[in-house]
Amino acid sequence: MAVLVVGGAGYIGSHAARVLRRKGYEVILYDNLSTGHEELAADFELVIGDMADSAKIAKVLARSDSVMHFAAHAYVGESVRDPRKYFHNNVTAALALLDRVMESGVRKFIFSSTCAVYGNPVKVPISETHPRQPVNPYGMTKLAFENALEAYGRAYGLRYVSFRYFNAAGADETGAIGEKHEPETHLIPLIFEAIQGKLDGLEIFGDDYPTPDGTCIRDYIHVTDLAEAHVLGLEYLAEGESAAMNLGTGRGYSVKEVVSAVERITGGKAPSVVSPRRPGDPPELVADAALAEKLLGWKARYSLDDIIRTAWKWAEKESLLAREP
Repeated sequence: MAVLVVGGAGYIGSHAARVLRRKGYEVILYDNLSTGHEELAADFELVIGDMADSAKIAKVLARSDSVMHFAAHAYVGESVRDPRKYFHNNVTAALALLDRVMESGVRKFIFSSTCAVYGNPVKVPISETHPRQPVNPYGMTKLAFENALEAYGRAYGLRYVSFRYFNAAGADETGAIGEKHEPETHLIPLIFEAIQGKLDGLEIFGDDYPTPDGTCIRDYIHVTDLAEAHVLGLEYLAEGESAAMNLGTGRGYSVKEVVSAVERITGGKAPSVVSPRRPGDPPELVADAALAEKLLGWKARYSLDDIIRTAWKWAEKESLLAREP
C-alpha cells in the first residue's frame, strides 16, 4: 500500500514525495496541475485529477493506506481579492477529498496547514495554544479544514496531524526540484530575480515596523525540513494521538537581513524599493516548535544560509534551462 500525496506536483508536496521514497514508502502523486508542475513529479506515478473528482480519487485511495494533503491555493493577497476561489478549493473540494478518504477506510491523514490560522500574534514566539484568529480568507479556509479534521477525528476515528508551517523556503539539495510559482510572491526567489535583472527592483513592503531595522521578521524553514516532519508525522500516527504542530526554526530574520544574506552568498546585488505596508502583515511571525520536537523528535536542521544556497542552486539551473534554445 502507498502514501497518496495530494498536490504532489507542487513545491512542498514534491519534496515530501522524495523524502517518502528515500524512507522506503511507495508513493502516488495526485495533482490537477493548476499550480503544480509535471517536472516536479518526474519518476513518480502521477494521477492527474481534481480533489473533487470522487470517482478518480476513490480509485487511488483504494491503493493507499494514508494521505498527505498539500493541494491548496496559498496566496494571501489573492485570497482577499477572490475569496470564492479559496473557499471552493481549500474547503469545499478538500471536504470532498476528506469524505472519499473516510469511505475508503484510510484513517491516517497529514494536512498542510499554516501559521496564518493564528492571525496577528499576541505573543511571539507563537505556540499551538495561541488563539486561532485568521485575518485573511487564506487563513480562514485552512482553519475551516483544521476544524473539519477535529470533528471527523472525534466522530469517525480519523487520525491526523495538522502541520502549521511558517515561511517555507529552499530547495532539494540535489538541485532536482525547487520553488516554482507563477506568479512568484516569496521573498527569497524574488531577491534572486532582482539580482538576475528579471525585476527592476525588489519591492519591500514597509520599513517602519516596530522591529530593529523596520522591516518584517519571519521564520524561514527549509522545505526538506518540512518534508521530513511530514514523514515523521505519518510514523507518529501509528501510535500517537491526533495533533496540530508548528513547523519552524524558532529564529526570525527581517527582510533586510534576508536580502543581505542572499547578496553575501550569491555575490550579487539586489536593487530594492520601499512600498507601503501590506494590510494585515504582522511585524513578526516566529514559531515555537517545541511540540513537534517533543512528539516527533523533529527539529529543523537547515540554516538560513542553507536555505539560500540550495534555492540559488535551483534558481541558477532554472535560468540556464530558460536560456536554452
